[in-house]
Amino acid sequence: MILCLKYQMPFTSLHHSVFHTQTHTYRVFCSLSMGNFAANEGLSIFVILVWLGINAFLFVHYYNAFLTDRFYYTRVILGHALSWARAPAACLNFNCMLILLPVCRNLLSFLRGSIQCCSRTAARQLDRNITFHKLVAYMIAFHTAVHIIAHLFNFERFMDAQLEANTSSLTHVLSVIGNKENESFLNPIRSNGTSQTIVMFTTVAGLTGVVITLALILIITSSMEVIRRSYFEVFWFTHHLFIVFFIGLVLHGIGRIVRGQTFANLKLHKPLTCHSRYEEWGRITECPEPEFAGNPPMTWKWVVGPMVLYLCERIVRFYRSQQKVVITKVVMHPSKTLELQMKKKGFKMEVGQYIFMQCPSISQLEWHPFTLTSAPEEGHFSVHIRIVGDWTQALYSACGGDKTEGQEAWELPRMAVDGPFGTASEDVFRYEVVMLVGAGIGVTPFASILKSVWYKHVQQNTNVFTKKIYFYWLCPETEAFEWFADLLQSLERQMTEKNMSDFLSYNIYLTRWKDTEAAHFRVHHEAENDPITGLKQKTLYGKPNWDSEFNTIATSHPGCKVGVFLCGPPLLAKALEKQCLTQSQAGAEFIFNKENF
Repeated sequence: MILCLKYQMPFTSLHHSVFHTQTHTYRVFCSLSMGNFAANEGLSIFVILVWLGINAFLFVHYYNAFLTDRFYYTRVILGHALSWARAPAACLNFNCMLILLPVCRNLLSFLRGSIQCCSRTAARQLDRNITFHKLVAYMIAFHTAVHIIAHLFNFERFMDAQLEANTSSLTHVLSVIGNKENESFLNPIRSNGTSQTIVMFTTVAGLTGVVITLALILIITSSMEVIRRSYFEVFWFTHHLFIVFFIGLVLHGIGRIVRGQTFANLKLHKPLTCHSRYEEWGRITECPEPEFAGNPPMTWKWVVGPMVLYLCERIVRFYRSQQKVVITKVVMHPSKTLELQMKKKGFKMEVGQYIFMQCPSISQLEWHPFTLTSAPEEGHFSVHIRIVGDWTQALYSACGGDKTEGQEAWELPRMAVDGPFGTASEDVFRYEVVMLVGAGIGVTPFASILKSVWYKHVQQNTNVFTKKIYFYWLCPETEAFEWFADLLQSLERQMTEKNMSDFLSYNIYLTRWKDTEAAHFRVHHEAENDPITGLKQKTLYGKPNWDSEFNTIATSHPGCKVGVFLCGPPLLAKALEKQCLTQSQAGAEFIFNKENF
């Protein structure tokens, strides 16, 4: 027994020690994961919760507001469908106030620059403006649906009350009030010959409601990803129905169809006391005839501010669009990628920013966003445009892309440029360690960054806070590499000459290629440079193992904040964002940033 105890004691102590160590490690991991989650998503979730909370508060507040005595007689006819119509209307006002703000790009750029020095996390939230714009649009669609359905019940009940067979019932008595001269009415359906359809198309509220609904349906359906990607012009034109939507929204309440007792009459006629004595209304002092009036329109008070801001935004953008832009160089790259180098007086940019471009000879209304591929240190600004749609194809032809001979400068189309506008990539040099992930043409913002790195480190020897850049480029086919390979080769050569080859680590992936398809390239595997890109770094096949990549970076840079920047599809964004939230090894903190247009 003594022998057994002698051996059990160390075992027990070791067991508890291991358990304690594992528990501590788990707690540290959870703490790091939660901290990383808070750094990436904390403020976004807070903003969304506040927004949802305000929606919930407005709904409950205005639902109860129409359960008061003033609307007692209205509820006699309509029941709780009255509150179900008015509560979402208040939420609609709030969300329509917000919907324009995320697309005031000049305002957002100003705010981003103003708060950048105070809070990088807060500035990053402005990069999610389009996501918030979509969420607000979905909320508008939801409350519109509830509002319409409730009003369909309301008009049905208004009609039933007017057609009530029992002419001595309270609902019918309330419906015929207003037939006398200078008498206010409660029921907007004034006669047996009036139908819901007639009211819908002959009243201000009905007609504007139909117009608003149709405009909203067209705006939302044309914003679907498949339509926006394949038929951008349809998306562009129908989205401008928001002008019709807001005009109809402001005019919608002028008709004052939903009515309640006037405040003055409510002091004389108490509905809780007089509703059972409706046959004596007007003949007894304590129950005079009830008088009704509609609420004054309130929507304009909610939306006038954002509408003025957006109008100022459009004026600024129009002024910018009228400034002269000179195309200094046109380059036709392989895989139908067009590069335009331009100059514009007073144009100043930062890395990763984007502009809106218009070609009046193609369309007077269409503006398309393009990321700037030039560096701030260069004497011009440039964009790379992949030819994938009608507008880009027309621009390609106008710039002589389908011609074999050169084109004179005066033959080039006139371009209008609005911007530049800020993006998440502006923050790239604020991180000590950076991951850049581009997919296909999504590499364009990183072209600007890498060029700026070249100028800062190689030519100007500027002291940059960033100490390490990991660059990942994912392409389906080899042609996509051709226009960008020259920049990488030049950067690789210059970095080697300056003994800075460790500063930039790049990995290029052919995502659609398999080992069998790449077999003939393996013959050149021992060659000094890669046979596809001409770089010393060999091209990889398939998709990256993000678990391995993040683990390696986290281990190599303990205690660092790593900025992860993506310009690519949503599926890749989800994968990288998940990695940023889960990877916490060695204390590295990954901060996810995504380009949004």
